[in-house]
This record gives sequence, structure tokens and C-alpha cells, in this order.
Amino acid sequence: MADPSAPTEAADERAVPTVGGVADAVDARDGRDARWERHREERRSEIVDATIRAIRRHGPGVGMDDIAAEAGTSKTVVYRHFDDRAGLYRAVVARIESRVVGSVAGALSTGAAPAGPDLRSVIASTVEAYLALVESDPDLYRFVVTRPLVDRPLPDDPVGGTVSHVTTMLSGVLETALPDPARARVLATALVGSVQAVADDWLARADRVPRDELVDTLTALAWSGLAPLVR
Repeated sequence: MADPSAPTEAADERAVPTVGGVADAVDARDGRDARWERHREERRSEIVDATIRAIRRHGPGVGMDDIAAEAGTSKTVVYRHFDDRAGLYRAVVARIESRVVGSVAGALSTGAAPAGPDLRSVIASTVEAYLALVESDPDLYRFVVTRPLVDRPLPDDPVGGTVSHVTTMLSGVLETALPDPARARVLATALVGSVQAVADDWLARADRVPRDELVDTLTALAWSGLAPLVR
């Protein structure tokens, strides 16, 4: 006579998941994880959007209370998605970098030609693209440069990363006209650094010259040093 306390075959099948059942459970969990990750990324993007709106509303010295209010949430929730203020700052810079790199990439293609790029046109277009971005969103630019949310040095400076990216792009164009790639990098670094420094000063001045005049001046200055080196 069978022991009534022993598990039946049907009970065993219910208690021990089949291979297919385990796979289904894993798939369900993976699906939930993927949905949660998408939700996190969407929420992070929304908070970055809200931060940019808060900067434009309150100025480059915006605080976390203003950002949380603009996002319709609490500072605790913001920190849950970005760990700290530096994390949020990095996310905003990454968003701005995509705009800067996209604009510069378009400018660098302006002087493209079968015989090689028209470097003077490339320089003028690149300077114009950068200054146009700065002038169109001055508080956002000041936020990125002054770093009000960051109270310590960042070992992986996101602004430096953006500058390096743009410098590499420009250096690649200059290499097509200069015999020495190392010299092309030096000149690209000098051009990007000088335009960035001039933009900082230009934006801070109440009596600043019109953008088109500044573009012409910087282009003439850069070309006077570059022209003798072009092969």
C-alpha cells in the first residue's frame, strides 16, 4: 500500500519546475528587468530635461531644490537616479556634448571638396557653430563652465572630454592639409582652446561685439597662423 504522506508524481511536477518552466520564469524576470531599466533611463532623461529647464528659468546658479521642483519630484528621487550632484552635472554635460559635437561635425563638413577641404571655410564654420550655441543658450553654457552643482574636482572632467572630442575632430580635418599629424593636433588644440576662452569672455561682456564680427576676427587670426603651414 502506498504511503499517503509521500508526494505524488503530480505534486512533484508542481513542486519542481520543469526546464521549460525555469526558462519561462527567467524570461519573465529578464523582461521585468528590461522594462525597469527602460523606465530608469526614461526617468533620468526626464530629470535632465527638467534640469535644463530649471537652468533656463533660474540661471546657471540653479539649486537642487529648483531642479527637483521643475521635475515634479523630490531631491531624494533625483539622487536615487544620479547618486549625487556631480552625477547629474555629468548627465547634463553629456546632453550638451551631443549638441556641440553635432554642430561642429556639420561645420567641419562645410568646406568639403574633392581636392581637399577649404580650411578657411572650415574654421569660419566651426567658430560660427560654437559661438551660435553659446549665444543661443547662455545660462546653460555658464552652468556647464561654472559647475555650480560640483563642490570637488572631477577626475574625469566631462567638459575636458567634450573639448578633446572636438579637438580630435578638427585635427582630423587639418591632417588632410598638413604634412605632420602631430602639428595638426597642436594647431587644433590651440584653435579650440582660444575660441573657448574668447567665448567665455565674450559672453560675460555687456558690450560684446556682434557674433558675425567675432567670427570674422577669430577666423582671420587663426588663418594667419595656419595658412603658411598648409601644403
